[in-house]
Amino acid sequence: MSTAALSTGAPEPATDRTVVGENLSLPLFRTLSGVLAGHSYLKVVIDRAEATWHLLDTAAHPFHVNYIATRVLGMDLAELDAALDEFNASVYMDPERRFLLGVLSLHTDEDAEGRERTFLVLETTEADTMHGELLEYFHAFVRERVDGRLPLLLKPANHGQEEELAAISEQRVPRILSHELFGTRTRSPLNLGEATGRLRWFRTVEEYEAAAAGLGWSDIVAMPCLPDDVQRVAGFVNTAPITPLSHTNVLASGWGIPNAIVRDLEQLVEKDGLDGAWVRYRVREDEISLERLEQAPELRAPAWHQQRIRLEPPGLEDAPVLSLHRLRSADRDRYGTKAANLGELHHVLDSRTADLTAFYGRPRPPREDLYGHLASRLGLVTPSAAELRAAATSFVADTVEAPEGVALPFSLQQRFLTSSPALQQGIGKLKMALELDATDVLDSLCLQIQHLIRHTPIPDSVSREITRAFPDRLAEGGRLVVRSSSNAEDLPGFSAAGVYDSVTSVRGTGELPDAVRQVWASLLSPRSVRLRHQVGISLDDTYMGVIIQVYVPAALGGVLVTCNPTRREDFRNVYLNCSPGSPEQVVEGAVLPQQYLYNTVEGGGRTVALGSWSEGLPAGTRARLADLSLTGRLLQSHFSAPEVDEPLDIEWLLTDQGDFRLVQIRPYAL
Repeated sequence: MSTAALSTGAPEPATDRTVVGENLSLPLFRTLSGVLAGHSYLKVVIDRAEATWHLLDTAAHPFHVNYIATRVLGMDLAELDAALDEFNASVYMDPERRFLLGVLSLHTDEDAEGRERTFLVLETTEADTMHGELLEYFHAFVRERVDGRLPLLLKPANHGQEEELAAISEQRVPRILSHELFGTRTRSPLNLGEATGRLRWFRTVEEYEAAAAGLGWSDIVAMPCLPDDVQRVAGFVNTAPITPLSHTNVLASGWGIPNAIVRDLEQLVEKDGLDGAWVRYRVREDEISLERLEQAPELRAPAWHQQRIRLEPPGLEDAPVLSLHRLRSADRDRYGTKAANLGELHHVLDSRTADLTAFYGRPRPPREDLYGHLASRLGLVTPSAAELRAAATSFVADTVEAPEGVALPFSLQQRFLTSSPALQQGIGKLKMALELDATDVLDSLCLQIQHLIRHTPIPDSVSREITRAFPDRLAEGGRLVVRSSSNAEDLPGFSAAGVYDSVTSVRGTGELPDAVRQVWASLLSPRSVRLRHQVGISLDDTYMGVIIQVYVPAALGGVLVTCNPTRREDFRNVYLNCSPGSPEQVVEGAVLPQQYLYNTVEGGGRTVALGSWSEGLPAGTRARLADLSLTGRLLQSHFSAPEVDEPLDIEWLLTDQGDFRLVQIRPYAL
């Protein structure tokens, strides 16, 4: 459901079955309704001035606002377009508004005795700011005009409405929360797309591992929860809940393959004999389907099978170990993408000279720009362009911090590798195997090299550079985090999410050498070598930098992406996952996180799922997450310039002292 209506000049259908003033029966509902996300729905408009309501023919009137303007108020679409934001404010935000806009959707569940129950859910659009009294009036008005045999529940559309309803008894306004309604859906999209391939159904990880060597680009892998090291195939199917920000879905997004949760897959497999069968797999926002094909289709290898990604030449000249705040984005060729982005983040926060408003300057037809919305979010009234930019940079600097730490350049890894004849010999054999495409020996060669890397002493000259450049004050308290920072990640067509190692439990500088070697070794893991080889990334051009940071205890941690992963056309919302503790719990899938959407245009947020928890976060914490989400959107203007619509993937934590810290920032693979 859109958060605010957009005008459209498309012609309306010749027939219009919109009804005014009549009571709503189930047959009438079905006559007028459309389908969204698998549920029948009907748009309604209550006219308080006329004490009546309009039941819109969904096919004729896809937008509430267009209907009100043209059919009730006698405006034309050009007039509406010229004042669309003001008009939206009058119907979504004015506490004395004339019109109440909503949607009725039809659902079924089981009662306490296992019998199927049909009920209606009433909700507003996501940007609507109805106060409690208006919500109560809204529900009562509709209740009086709907078939009394159908239960009617009000679903708050955002956190503000949830808080308003908290003061009203459920006897007066029966309700259902979004995560209660949709948290147990049988099928949920994760990454939209379509694939034709052979379905391979695995009940356990052991079954998958036994068959993994035989999987290829035309297979669709289905199992309860795919492992993070899943190889590149045609599509993913999960039967257990998972977040769109899991490593496997980030891979699906980067690879452009469909991915969904299909809880009834086992029944489909048994009913239609799908295991091992050729299927057409579609994942759309409103439909997920697996259609068995009667015969094997003629398939051509996907484009990525012939893809050849060329890296910029890495900088291997001796470079110093540097504090993160001394790096800029251009240093990615010497220190890796992650380190360079964190250095650039320090620059943005410290200098406050970046223009963080560019995303809001893009035309969003019929709007010329969204500067007015940004000014409102920042508490400004008709600011100049310079004032808006200054307010945006101050807001970001006041909301988040960049992590302290140091970055090890590629040249240190290169000096380490060349210090050992055994390592050089092993890497030479691996290069030859790759040139000959001898994939049957890749895994064993990679494992041998990794073992050597982990057990080869670091030359004294390299060790001294690491320990000398690492300030003693950063090591106080004992625990460090050592992260990978390669030049072979965050590339168009190759995200490498979850492919390289990070070590989050390093106890003091004494354990630092082992952790650094583990990160270096991850560049030559069997999986990373295979994935790079598939897209033509040469081993000669691939290097690993290392980030060393102080471990910061977190009260809350997670990931946000500055888009809605399952609705690519949605330019308003930021999607955020979090859980108590470190962000690693979210990205590693140790828990099912809480999931939220925050509107970075009109404001407000809503809960998508509570994950492994029974309760959501307190209202004050959710408000702070709204500020974090707006910060992510503003940073997108800088880090994805000039294509400011390219979303970011940001790992963050909320410290025990209540400060937000960004620990990783990179492009989100779409």
